[in-house]
Amino acid sequence: MIAAFSVAPTTTANSNAEMSDVVARAVRVVRDSGLPHETNAMFTLVEGEWDEVMDVIKRATEAVAEVAPRVSLVVKADIRPGHTDMLHQKVESLNKHLEA
Repeated sequence: MIAAFSVAPTTTANSNAEMSDVVARAVRVVRDSGLPHETNAMFTLVEGEWDEVMDVIKRATEAVAEVAPRVSLVVKADIRPGHTDMLHQKVESLNKHLEA
């Protein structure tokens, strides 16, 4: 599966905290997971088996919750058993059509 998720504090315990500082805690969890991933301006994508992806999302959310009294989480998933590296293959397929 591929999951696109966004986790962020709705407020921070420390009013001087930068939003990006807090979000970086979540991204660090994803990067340390060893799963294929990408981060862009709006979402982090992570690819793997259901349980491992959901575990990473949970731990990333908990990392933000450690420093924020309230957390917002948005998740969108593409569940396609038997397929791997779809993080890249989906984009490659799209690019082939754009180049035609």
